[in-house]
Amino acid sequence: MIELTPRQLQIVEIVKKRAPITAEQIAEHLNLSKPTIRSDLSVLVMLEYIDAKPKVGYFPGKKTAERLGGSYLLKETKVKDIQSIPIIIRETTTIQDAVVTLFLQDVGTLIICDGDGKLTGVASRKDFLKVTLGNPGAVSMPVSMVMTRQPKVVTVSPGDTVLDAAQKMIFHEVDSLPVVIPGTVEENGPRLDVVGRLTKTSIVKLLLDLEAKG
Repeated sequence: MIELTPRQLQIVEIVKKRAPITAEQIAEHLNLSKPTIRSDLSVLVMLEYIDAKPKVGYFPGKKTAERLGGSYLLKETKVKDIQSIPIIIRETTTIQDAVVTLFLQDVGTLIICDGDGKLTGVASRKDFLKVTLGNPGAVSMPVSMVMTRQPKVVTVSPGDTVLDAAQKMIFHEVDSLPVVIPGTVEENGPRLDVVGRLTKTSIVKLLLDLEAKG
């Protein structure tokens, strides 16, 4: 295993605290010139202690992120990196068909869209349970009768951090969130295109993968 020099360790610490940071800024913190630290930066990037992004600067690399643990990983990982395929049904779907989809796909929440594929609502197992208990006629009702309607649906964007998404889930007491991007703009605001879903399971898996590497 390659031992880092004191100066390289110092660079890792500076990048951890101040990312994104340019090579010029790192050199300034060390009271050195940029050419003096060029080889150190190359070594640290190669060893994955820091990561370089063109025109942006340096970030903590994979090895540093592993040392920093779960909270750092949640801040650095974007929703798009761990989102899964959305399970979508139309708002005209009957509650009976929706419940079948729920169990066949083994999900807790269904995302509901209109004929243009724009988000109109979500419905959870709890919603279906409430309406069908003691009401056998409910199975033939359209799912639009029980769904939580847009704009009350809590959503996330692909570029949001997983930490922000997790906080939304906890605050709103939901197990999954539709991942959306703005579509056409109408009187009531932008229509939303569904591009994925983020579940608590995906977040837990991300943290477990980190533990497995540790």
